[in-house]
Amino acid sequence: MVNTALDVPGIRLQAGELLALRGDAPRAGRAPPASRRPGAVPAKPAGAGMDLREIRAFAEGDDTRRIDPAATARTGTPHIRSFHEDRDETLLLIADFRPPMLWGTGATLRSVRAARRLALLGWRAVAQGTSLAAIGVGAGGVTAIPFGGGVRQMIRVSHMLASRHDHALESGGGALPLVEALIRAARLAPPGADVMIATGTDGIAREDEPALARLARRRRVRVLLALDPSETTPPSSPLPIHAGALTRFARLRPFDRAALSQRLRALNVGLEVLGDDAG
Repeated sequence: MVNTALDVPGIRLQAGELLALRGDAPRAGRAPPASRRPGAVPAKPAGAGMDLREIRAFAEGDDTRRIDPAATARTGTPHIRSFHEDRDETLLLIADFRPPMLWGTGATLRSVRAARRLALLGWRAVAQGTSLAAIGVGAGGVTAIPFGGGVRQMIRVSHMLASRHDHALESGGGALPLVEALIRAARLAPPGADVMIATGTDGIAREDEPALARLARRRRVRVLLALDPSETTPPSSPLPIHAGALTRFARLRPFDRAALSQRLRALNVGLEVLGDDAG
């Protein structure tokens, strides 16, 4: 059970509030098909489609059966043909509930605001017939829900997010790297999937970048950045900093999102900013 002092809106994440966001998501005009391909039973995608996307140099891990003889003979180095994927729409949500996300100077914690946004994206995906999966990462480790569809899947995701958030509030502990969740995501999400990672300004460390780049190699990855009011509109006056008998004054600067955007762009990852409570 969560401490009663933490059981207040904006601090504790309730499954009910995530389920209620279904009303904010657009409803489909008719029930979506189980699969984008013909037939009533969803099936695993067969792989690449028939439309040529590019001919490029062979890289480690590529399928040797797709080597293009003409380009290989012309250049003297192995080249392969790659095709646009023939796949169903898939979305993987990753919620960061590590200690740096469990704070806020506004009406809600970073983690709560990020989870609400992920849930809204999840409900929109359900309305469009998209297959959905979710990962929650906290000081206690990584929890994953494999891909599924429909309202029942989103209900499972909502309860998982609320449960993992409760555990994060109670457990505390040090901030683990995000890399374990990124490795799990690469195993879970098929090529061509959309991946949304909700985290904070300090959520992606330098040691996470290789795993993030591998995840983004054949998937559309975006970071949903939950900003606190102190990071978007910090106080204009200097603030005192006390260390024993010493006192210094410092002025806070707004978070430089352009620098993070450039860093992520080099990894083939997009950035979406989730503003403070007022925004």
